[in-house]
This record gives sequence, structure tokens and C-alpha cells, in this order.
Amino acid sequence: MKQPPDRLARTGRWCAGHPWPVLLVWLAVLAGATVANSLVGGTYSDDFTLPGAESGQGSAVLAQHGVVGGGNSARIVFNAGSAPLPAQAVEQAAAQVRAVPHVVSVSDPLSPATTSPGGQVVFANVQFDNKPTALGQSLVDGIDQATAGARAPGLQVDYSGTLGKAAEPAAGDFRSELVGIVVAILVLLVAFGSVLAAALPIVTSIIGVVTGLGILGLIAATTTFATASPTLAIMIGLGVGIDYALFLTTRFRQHMIDGGDPVTAAGRTVATSGRSVLIAATTVVIALMGLFAVGVTFIGKLGLAAAVTVVIAGIAAITLVPALLGLAGRRIDRWHVRRPVAEQSADGRESAWHRYAVRVDRHPWRFLGGGVLVAAVLAIPAFSLQLGHIDEGADPAGSTTRQAYDAISAGFGPGVNGQFTVVIVPAPGAAPGTPVQQALARTPGVASATPLTPSQDGALLLSTVTPATGPQDAATDQLLGVLRTQTLPPVLDGSRSYVTGMTAGQLDFRDIVAAKLPLIIGVVVAAAFVLLLLSFRSPLLALKAAVLNLLSIAASYGVIVAVFQWGWGGSLLGVSERVPIESYVPMIMFAIVFGLSMDYEVFLLSRVHEAWLRTKNNHIGVADGLAVTARVITSAALIMMCVFFAFLVSPNVVIKILALGLGVSVLIDATIIRLIIVPAAMFLLGKYSWWLPDWLDRALPHLEPEPETLPAPAEPLAG
Repeated sequence: MKQPPDRLARTGRWCAGHPWPVLLVWLAVLAGATVANSLVGGTYSDDFTLPGAESGQGSAVLAQHGVVGGGNSARIVFNAGSAPLPAQAVEQAAAQVRAVPHVVSVSDPLSPATTSPGGQVVFANVQFDNKPTALGQSLVDGIDQATAGARAPGLQVDYSGTLGKAAEPAAGDFRSELVGIVVAILVLLVAFGSVLAAALPIVTSIIGVVTGLGILGLIAATTTFATASPTLAIMIGLGVGIDYALFLTTRFRQHMIDGGDPVTAAGRTVATSGRSVLIAATTVVIALMGLFAVGVTFIGKLGLAAAVTVVIAGIAAITLVPALLGLAGRRIDRWHVRRPVAEQSADGRESAWHRYAVRVDRHPWRFLGGGVLVAAVLAIPAFSLQLGHIDEGADPAGSTTRQAYDAISAGFGPGVNGQFTVVIVPAPGAAPGTPVQQALARTPGVASATPLTPSQDGALLLSTVTPATGPQDAATDQLLGVLRTQTLPPVLDGSRSYVTGMTAGQLDFRDIVAAKLPLIIGVVVAAAFVLLLLSFRSPLLALKAAVLNLLSIAASYGVIVAVFQWGWGGSLLGVSERVPIESYVPMIMFAIVFGLSMDYEVFLLSRVHEAWLRTKNNHIGVADGLAVTARVITSAALIMMCVFFAFLVSPNVVIKILALGLGVSVLIDATIIRLIIVPAAMFLLGKYSWWLPDWLDRALPHLEPEPETLPAPAEPLAG
């Protein structure tokens, strides 16, 4: 028998033979990254620029002429309900807010433009010298103190926009993470019986995630990451960290059961299963970094944030995991809640999974057709996918942003929550003011349009257009297009115009993302195809993996459309209204789901490939590979699914969508795809599963693993 590749084997043996130095280095890195992050780490903010879109160009023009951007502005909403508005208290509160540090200006809340027709709701537009989310709790405390007097007479005071986001309680109570970890421990104990074998993946994943978050915070000190970045990094880091450690621990335990010594067993484990982990982690990182192809750094950095914890998980898998395995040694199964379960019985007797593989081999078309049919049915709602921006009206009831949104909608109409800013750059000698304002006001779907007013330097003319519908309504989207293409061009008289603002920026962002999604899919699928081709030297298997992963992703898209867009059960998840799918969610989901799907593909194919290299029999190889990985894959998938589902308690609707979509995708992939469709397809392909043209064989570098000895099956497979 050939020995595993020397480099990875030496790494595993050294780490297992010197566990304490490895563990101390990891703890030092963890502590250093955490302390450095607390001292100089950055903050997170949903800030993005769209230089190629009209809204982005308009924002740039405004900035050039000293008009503060929307990211630094917010509203303070005063709602008297059915009682008379205490005007003096409101005026005094506005005056005190002007004195709060970092506040640049506060509009008159009692002006006609900001007073509702009934007089019970007014609001003040507040400009800051920085984003409120970046200024932290001290700014919110200052605003709270300034408005405290207005609250005394019974007036409701709430914040919208970035100030409202800064005022919401930080989602740092770790409830989701704790739930996911507890479930992971229970699954590991039930599946494998061993206390140490269950604890080791949890410990290594926590160390990896905390280290990754510290490093991410340091990177955030130099560049802006979205507010969802840490949560996304935790979700992915915990999931893959537990999976990778579980895959290695299971292989190591089998070597121990077979009588190997701990150091050698750790070396063999890292050389074989560790290699599969590196391939899997590389695939996930490629998929995540492929998000930069969209051309919007906001999207690319979300992928980068998740990739940081994936990289740390991969490094931990081939260093920290073998060190702890070496430390545990033959004691790995000493403490157990039931008789520990081996990866495969030592005497070669068939397991239940081996018998299941025989059944699939006897009826491959039945299993293949049934699996594809279920996935296809789940994917049907995906054809109704509607991208958009989820406004503050979908925030949790009782939150300050939701109460501000509802008060504005009730007092002024829903369109005030999603106004457009029209920017006119007059041509020399042109006077576009009145004709433009009249054209804007007469446009169907416009509730009102303010007269054009000059900017402070007099170089621009500005109008605020209020739609008759809310920010996430399809009619508001249509109105934006009408304003740009039909209303403004005929009345500009040679002047230039831009329709910008937060709502316009969100809609432009959605269009850019939708246009780039096919490119992202192509880049990621092509990269993954090449990686699998190099790893397993089979064009058909690489193509099959790409196609089936696309089917898995389509099914998960269908589920989130049905739940959130169609409203099938959304209220059970705390979402009281139907919402569009946030524009960047499908792209993020694709990168993550495709990467995680390839994880399970690599785990399964690596063991099938080892058996095939040993026997040159595709049927035996598929059955043996499925028999030794099915329990690991299902356990890993159950853990990752529960980690994702635990984030459904988040108040953020986007996080809820990602949590449900990712959890469902893992469930679909690990059951329908990996345990039904893949083995059925490989049985049908037979020897062609491993077909490789001679010219391609000569051209490709040899990266495939050396074969490991697997117990022979108890009896030949039927068919």
C-alpha cells in the first residue's frame, strides 16, 4: 500500500506529537486577535457606493457641492397619537438635539413640509458629521437625553434610518450561537457516543470562529464591512469548523479502533481526510471571493468576511485538530454516553448504510427520478423571485425604526418613507425650475414634488419627490424608471438630471446585482469544476457536481420565496408582512450554498475515490464510500442546519432569510442530493464515472490522494 502524501502526513504527525505548543500558539493568536480588535478594531456599516449607477452619480454630485449624503442623515419622529401635539416640547427637543456632538444640522420639525395634515405627527431631519452606526452608543445616548423632555408629556419619540439602526440593541447576546452549539453537542453525542469526540469539534470551531472574528474586526478598521458581516462570519465559521473537525475526528477514531498509534493515525488522517477538508475549504473560499466579480465592494466584502472564518477553520483543521487528537490519543472514546460508533465495522460486515447503497444500486432510476422530482418541486417558487429592498416596515414590532416608519406612513403616507431626490445641474442660460417641478408633480404615482431650490453654492437645483406608494412596492420601482426616462428628459432644456436618494440607490443596487448574478454563477461554477477535475480526475463527476449543486440552490431559493415573498409561514418566523427577497441575498446564498454543497461532495467522493483506486470497481467504490461517510455527512449537515436555523431568532429580516435559506439548502443537499441523487447517478454512470481522456490525463497535474485501505464489502453488490 502506498503511503499518504508526506507533507500533510508530516504536519499531522508533528502537531499530534507536539500538542501543547500547537495549542498554546492557537490560544495566543486567539487572545492577540481578540484584544487587538477590542482596542483598534473597526465598526460595521451598511454603506455602499454605486459609481456606475445614476443614483451613485447623483450622490457624488451632491457631495461635490457640499450636500451631505443620506448615509449621514436620519429622522427623529414625534408622534402624539390622538392627543394634541406639544409644540413647545418638540421645539425644545429639536434645539437640544442641535447641541449634541456630531450633529451638523436639525430641520424645523414644525414646518409645513414635516407636519402631518392632522398635526399629530412631525419629524426633524438630522444631519451628522459621520454615520450614526459608526459613532456608537454615545451618540444615541446624547439624542435620548436631548429628547427626554419631549417624551415626558406622553409624546412618542422614535428614530428612523441609520440613527434608528444605531439605537437598536446590538445583536450580540449570542443566543443563536449558543443554541447552535448546544444542538451540535447533542447531535454528536447521539451519533458517535464519545464525549471527547463530541467536544473536540465544538472546541476547535469556537477557537477558530473567535479568532476569525478578531481578525475580521482588525480588517474592518481599514475598510467598511456591512453590519451583517460578523453574523455571516459566525454562521459559516461555526458550521464549517464543526464539519471539518468532525470529518477528521471520525477518521482518526477509525484508525484507533483498527489498532493504530495516535501520532501515526493523526498523520494519516490529515494526509487523507485533511486533504479533503482543504479542497472543501478552498472551494468555499473560491465561491465566496467570486462575489467580487459583481463589481460592488459591498457584496464582495460580505464574501470576504465569511471567507476569513472559513480560512481559519481550514487551518485549524490541519493543525489544531490533530494536536487535540494526539492529546486525546487512545482516550478518545474513554468517556461515552453509549457504546461509541465506528466509521465502519472492522470485520467488514455490512452496515445499514451499505445495505441502503445496495438498494439504490438495484433501482438507480427510481431513486434518481424521485430525488430530482422533489428538488424540482421545491424549486418552482424560485421562478417568481422578486428582488428588492426590505424597508423598515418589516422591522420587529416595537422597534424604534418600525414605530417611526408606521408613524410616518399613518401621518404622511407610505411614500414619505422612500422619497427620491431629483438633482438638476442647469445648462448655461437654462431655467428648468418651474417646468421640471410641474412635470414631476403631474407624473402618475407621485404624491408630491417640492419646488426646485438651489443648493448652498447655487450650482444645483434640488427637488424632493414623494411617491404615493411605499419603498418596497413595485409601483415605486416603476415610478423611478418613469421619472428618469419619461418625465425629466423632455423638460431639461439641455440640463443634466439625476434621481437619487436612499430608495433610488437601493433599486439601482438591486438592478446591478441581478445583472451580475449570471456572471457570479458562471465564475464560481467554472472554478469549482476545475478544482474537482484536478482533485478527482473525472470530467463527468465534476460536471455532475456542478449541475446538482445548482439544483440544490434552486430548491433553497424556492423555499425562501414561498416563505417570505409569498408569506407561507413567514409570520411564524416573526415577519408580519410579505417582503421581497433582499437584492443581495440570492448572490450571497449562491456563493455559500455552492461552497457548502461542494464540502459534502468532496467528503463523499474522496472516500468513493479511495475505494475505487483500491478495487477499480465503481459499484463497490460507491457503496463503500457511502457506507463510511453517510453518518458523518448526515450528522454534519444536521449540525450545520441547526446552526443556521438558530439565527432565525435574529430581529434582522435579511438574517432570517439567509438562515432559512442556508439551513434548508444544507438539508436538501445532504439528503436528497448527496444520499439519493449522487449515488444513483454514479451507479448509472458505472465505469464512466472515472473516465478521463488520455490527453487530459497527461495535461492535468496529479493531485488525487493515495488510496487508503477500506474493509472489503461482505458480499458483492447486485447489478
